[in-house]
Amino acid sequence: MSVRTESARARLVLAVLFTGAFVMGCAEMLVVGLLDLISVDLRVSVPEAGALVTANALGLAIGGPVLAFVTTRFDRRTVLLAATIVFVLGNALPALAADYPVFIAARVVVGAAQGLFIAAAMVTATSVVPPERAGRAMSLVIGGFATASALGVPVGTLLGHAVGWRGSFVAVVAVSAVLLAVAFAVLPSVPTPPGSAALGQARHAFAPRVLALLALCCLIFVAIQSVLTYVVPFLGEVTGVSGAAVTVFLLAYGVATTTGSLGGGRFADTDARRTLVVGTIGLTGSLLALAVFGADPVAAALAIIGIGVFGMGMAPAMQHRVTALAGPGAPLAASLPASAVNAGIALGSFAGGVAIEAGGVPATAVTGIVAAAIAVAVAWATGRLRPAPLASAPQPAATL
Repeated sequence: MSVRTESARARLVLAVLFTGAFVMGCAEMLVVGLLDLISVDLRVSVPEAGALVTANALGLAIGGPVLAFVTTRFDRRTVLLAATIVFVLGNALPALAADYPVFIAARVVVGAAQGLFIAAAMVTATSVVPPERAGRAMSLVIGGFATASALGVPVGTLLGHAVGWRGSFVAVVAVSAVLLAVAFAVLPSVPTPPGSAALGQARHAFAPRVLALLALCCLIFVAIQSVLTYVVPFLGEVTGVSGAAVTVFLLAYGVATTTGSLGGGRFADTDARRTLVVGTIGLTGSLLALAVFGADPVAAALAIIGIGVFGMGMAPAMQHRVTALAGPGAPLAASLPASAVNAGIALGSFAGGVAIEAGGVPATAVTGIVAAAIAVAVAWATGRLRPAPLASAPQPAATL
């Protein structure tokens, strides 16, 4: 096979992984735009309907690493296909006639399959490119989820009002089934190296150096989410922006996150350690600008864009550093940043709520600044960490 053909096949594999991440991310965010319709149809309160979002997040944060641990010995192609099949079946339940308890259970299973897909997709993406392009390959998978975060809610809202909330899940199932067929034809075999037992991988994946990076991932998203969760009331009370204008700010943030996640891969390949230090400094500066100049709409918009660019721009570097520090435990460790991010989102939302009770909506920005400043120090300190010197087998190469 010629180099040009191999390169084209690698791009096709990366396109499938990006699309898979995008579809799964859209399905995750779909519920957010359909909460009112779901609550009426299933005769539950809006907070109870909101538990569907929590169920998915818990499935991803806890179930993803558990499934990654259980499937460490399997070929990554098999894992990706299995995760996609579970995803299709899990979304078919609410698409048909599932009641609320079954819907909750299905969301947990779908979240776990999504977490497993992320881990296997990261390993597959880096196996089809040269080592010096690993960060850019990871950024495509991350970019799929970032793009879904920007478009999932508006797309879900439009679909829900056009075909009903169950019809929206029918659309997810249909698109996922097509994705599964394409993945079956395109995805390469990526076997796990011999001797990579689950417990052996866990020993490397949960080493103190890896846990330190995961703590940094969590801190970064505590800083982001303590502000982002309450950005709409912040814009209303501090900036004086409300109604349709808020959508423009949120859309700008969504575009910024997509741009940051896709562009951050190149910086991760160049120097992931430096990217995390610079990124946390940029995030701190953006949050500080929001706190100081948030009353001005233009300054607030630029600060929110900065939060999106710097925050998600670090995502490929975080993934790169975690898998590099895990060494032989990389297949399992690839699932852990998503769990750390979800933990950060939950803690950040809680911290922002506490800040509002203590000092009002403007206090959320102060909370974000404190968390981001701590993240700068942690990023600098963890930059000195190196993988343990082990004589291990090289990373598996995909059979294209």
